[in-house]
Amino acid sequence: MIQIIRTKDYEEMSRKAANIIAAQITLKKNSVLGLATGSTPVGLYRCLVEGYNKGDLDFSQVRSVNLDEYQGLSREHDQSYFYFMNDNLFKHVNIDTAETYLPDGTNMDAEGECSRYHEVIASMGGVDLQLLGIGNNGHIGFNEPDDYFPENTHCVRLTDSTIQANARFFASEAEVPRYAYTMGIGEIMAARRILILASGKAKAPIIKEMLTGPVRPQVPASILRFHKKVTLVADEEALSLL
Repeated sequence: MIQIIRTKDYEEMSRKAANIIAAQITLKKNSVLGLATGSTPVGLYRCLVEGYNKGDLDFSQVRSVNLDEYQGLSREHDQSYFYFMNDNLFKHVNIDTAETYLPDGTNMDAEGECSRYHEVIASMGGVDLQLLGIGNNGHIGFNEPDDYFPENTHCVRLTDSTIQANARFFASEAEVPRYAYTMGIGEIMAARRILILASGKAKAPIIKEMLTGPVRPQVPASILRFHKKVTLVADEEALSLL
């Protein structure tokens, strides 16, 4: 079942979503958060930093695991997700960075890295709240449309649409990595709660497909309808086709 929270715009979406994560941390100080990157959660992270600066949030016992990371980018690269998380959240709050985990994009041994990260996730004892965005083609994490739902962390070749969507963050499309490590659908679905965000008219078609179309691996996000506790926070434009 997916609970839908409709918001007026991106800013309200960010605030509402941040309030949900803040409540999770307040109720369970040692929460395990599954975190996401991309343009959609930037406002949410900004709201969490504001809450920390006001003294309303304490991240000192929080642990985190990120959904994904590009293969081939160092942590110092300004488009790596390690860099993104530090820039948008970690360096601004009192989280113990030794307890923040991402796939290692510099490890080109895909099988070894996927196995290692799966063990990291398993060692957490379960993700309390998993944050997600949704791609225009329905991908969650970097789980692209496929013929099956991949269970565990794996290395995926990014689709042309995802490469084009991410090209705006790089000097040119040619610089966008072609492969990425990502949590599997099984690992995402194992989270106790899932929070998914969507903003803007470009997301309206896939949000409609996710919520009303058949559940199928060609629309990876559609599997979320089988999770017992999912909240979609989306603005009016993203929900405009419903």
